[in-house]
Amino acid sequence: MVTQPGLYDKDLVLWTQLLAETLNARMMDGLRERGHAQLRYSHGFLFQQLVEGPRPVGEEATNLGVTSQAVSKMVRELEALGYVTRVPDPDDARVRRVGLTSRGRAAIEAGRAIRVELNRELANSLGEDRLHTAAKTLKEALAARGAMSEVQSRRVRSAQEIA
Repeated sequence: MVTQPGLYDKDLVLWTQLLAETLNARMMDGLRERGHAQLRYSHGFLFQQLVEGPRPVGEEATNLGVTSQAVSKMVRELEALGYVTRVPDPDDARVRRVGLTSRGRAAIEAGRAIRVELNRELANSLGEDRLHTAAKTLKEALAARGAMSEVQSRRVRSAQEIA
C-alpha cells in the first residue's frame, strides 16, 4: 500500500483516539498505583452515573445505552470489590438504588487527582496557552458532533462493551 507523506498529519480522529488511549492507560496505571488495581476502564462509566447520588439500575442502563442485565452484572462485581452498595429507594421499597461507597468515592478522587497530574504534565510540555487551545478545540469538536448534551448529563457511552 502506497501512502502519501503526511497523509494522516491532519487526521484529528486518529490523533484524538491515540491520545485518549495513552491517557486512559496512564489513568489505569495511576489507579492501580493508588490501590484500585481491580478497576477496569468500563467501570468509570458506571461511576459517572453515581457521582451525584444513588440511582436505580434501570436508569443507569438507559443512560449508558446498555441493558439492565449488563449494569446489574457490573454492579455485582463492583459491590463485591467494595466500590458500590445497593440502598432502598426512599419512595419505593421494591426498588434498590446503587450508590458509591467511601471506597468508590476514593477511586473517583484518585481519578481526578491523576487527571490533574496529567494536565500538569501536558501544560509543562506544551505550555499553558497551547493546552488551553487544545482543550477548547476538543470541546468545540464535541459540540460540532452534537455530543455536549451527553457530556454535560454524564451520558457518554463507552465505545467498548460495558459488561
